[in-house]
Amino acid sequence: MKLRILPKILLLASILITSMSTVSHAQEKWTFEQCVQYALEHNLTLKQSVLDKRMAELTLKQSRLSQIPTLNASIGGTFNNGRNINPNTNVAESVSFFSTSPNLGASIELFNWFRVRNTIAANRYEAEATYKLLEKAKNDIAFNIANAFLQIILANETIKVNQSQVKQTQAQLDNTKKLVAAGSVSEANQADIEAQLARDSSSLVTSKNNYIIAVLQMKAILNFDFETPFDVQLPADIKNVPLLSLDQVAPEMVFSSALANQPQTEVDKLRIKSAQKTLKAARATLLPSLFLSANLNTAYNNQTTHRVFTGTSSKLPIGLVDINNQTYQTYTITEDSYQDKTSIGTQFDNNFGQNIGASIRIPILNGWQARGQVENAKLQLENRKLTYDINTQQLRQDVYTAYANAEAALDKYKSALRIEESSAKAYDFATKRFDVGLLSSIEYITAQTNLFQAQTDRLYALYDYIFKVKLLEFYRDQKITL
Repeated sequence: MKLRILPKILLLASILITSMSTVSHAQEKWTFEQCVQYALEHNLTLKQSVLDKRMAELTLKQSRLSQIPTLNASIGGTFNNGRNINPNTNVAESVSFFSTSPNLGASIELFNWFRVRNTIAANRYEAEATYKLLEKAKNDIAFNIANAFLQIILANETIKVNQSQVKQTQAQLDNTKKLVAAGSVSEANQADIEAQLARDSSSLVTSKNNYIIAVLQMKAILNFDFETPFDVQLPADIKNVPLLSLDQVAPEMVFSSALANQPQTEVDKLRIKSAQKTLKAARATLLPSLFLSANLNTAYNNQTTHRVFTGTSSKLPIGLVDINNQTYQTYTITEDSYQDKTSIGTQFDNNFGQNIGASIRIPILNGWQARGQVENAKLQLENRKLTYDINTQQLRQDVYTAYANAEAALDKYKSALRIEESSAKAYDFATKRFDVGLLSSIEYITAQTNLFQAQTDRLYALYDYIFKVKLLEFYRDQKITL
């Protein structure tokens, strides 16, 4: 009875442990570093880059193994029926027999004008390029997570602003109701405030939805279960996020650093080297190659026989012969024997043969395939050089554009701070005048709307500036921190 209960107890304990782990995981707040680490282990795009790296390594391994000799074995069987050459008499006659010819052959290319070595070098450069692409993918993942992280923080801060807006509007509505009851203001003022409260509530719903979308974006990058609760650890004060001044990220300095450190630049350089080696390997196919081969073979036939002696002999007369007028009887002595099938082992041993040889393969006419490969390799090399120049030019443009955007974002943030400050003063004056009936509800709502819009604009400007500077840092150092 106890043995029957034990599995149920273990199952229940497993469920409880899993549930506790899920709750604990759900309640955990994720820091930026934790998000990056999780993405490096689970992101789908990154897994594809890992597969590309493994395939490049496999190609390199295969090209290296092509240097060793080839060894192939073959064996086949043939059944002959009708008029054939009798393997015993070597005479054409009607006979049925089964035969087989095992073979073991080896060959090696002794000299090919370094075609294989250049192919190996090309594949090695391609493998190194995939390593750099994997590094680039990791950097891009960190940058995308930083962007998603900032979007979540921005959405969360926007929710706080909208909640404050709803709270203040609700308080103003409660105060207006009292004034209406006292006959100090008309019911139209109350209706205007109620309409504003509805609009503020709608804005709060929108900001909450934006937060959900930002979290979903983060989950997609992390390859995280969409059904599992997820929350990030928000910085205590986003203004304390370390930022470099624009003087420290001057565009030409950032471009020079990016050109030296960016994985994509290294990828382009490695692929140019790979194309150069591929061109040399293609040219080698136009030249003669020297081969060495060796072969072992034997044969078996089920009709092959051999004579077996019994150990006895027979004396048979063959005629008379006269010697000195004396007649003598002559005899022949033969050993008794019979024909027996030759075993497969004996035939394999009797028919065993070996050969070794060398040959030169001279390409003369092959449908222009070899020269076509050479021309294609030349074009590929030119294309990769152009790719490097295009990517370098694009990198310079991106860096200078990012710097211009960062300057504009900083000016916009400073302007947003001034607008928020003046809007706060205007709203404070409007509130005081509205409370004493010296300001219409429309004018009060306008002042309130201007303040909250200024607060929202200031938030967007702040995070936009943070992102723009972080982008320059990313170009410069190929890493990002929050």
